[in-house]
Amino acid sequence: MFNNMTPVVKQLLIINVLVFILSQAMPQNYETLSLFYFESEKFRFWQPFTHMFMHAPMPNLMHILFNMFALVSFGSALEHYWGGKKFLFFYIACGLGAAFLHTLINYYLISNVPEAADVILNSQAVGASGAIYGLLVAFAVMFPMAELMMMFIPVPIKAKFFVPIIIGLDLFSGVTGFSIFSGGGNIAHFAHIGGALTGFILMMLWRKNKFTHTRWN
Repeated sequence: MFNNMTPVVKQLLIINVLVFILSQAMPQNYETLSLFYFESEKFRFWQPFTHMFMHAPMPNLMHILFNMFALVSFGSALEHYWGGKKFLFFYIACGLGAAFLHTLINYYLISNVPEAADVILNSQAVGASGAIYGLLVAFAVMFPMAELMMMFIPVPIKAKFFVPIIIGLDLFSGVTGFSIFSGGGNIAHFAHIGGALTGFILMMLWRKNKFTHTRWN
């Protein structure tokens, strides 16, 4: 898998790992790059971009490991097909889309559930998961018959079924507050949905306009 890693995926992997190491070495700067609600005193204008290169601190290594594994697995296939410029645009757009929907849901909660304001204003979101969910959607659209496996279901499932199942579980967790994977852990489920939705919209637009790598490279 790593032997077939494409250039932009490799660079994103290196950046994520370096940022993770630096955030452990300088934890006082961790909040500066994480995503806070825009009305929080800790919010900075660059956070919708920088949060997608941040991950949960030690000892929680699974967050960055799962995201980077997915980046290499799905990202390399997409970059190989699209080319680096289009892939990077797609990846960043999905990460920003994740930040947007996460913020929009928080705005709705603050407007309609005032007691949630204190928690939201002091909470932060980190991780490449939103961008990764966009990659999952793109992979399922482009390679629907590819067979994938969930860790807890050791049976190959075609991508066109696998990805909707994963997104559906996240939507269920976001709406109900019950996390199937973490038993209620601090997961920004609607950020995942935002990345997936952005990826789907881009794929539909590109399919309609027949956007190919020759128009980017």
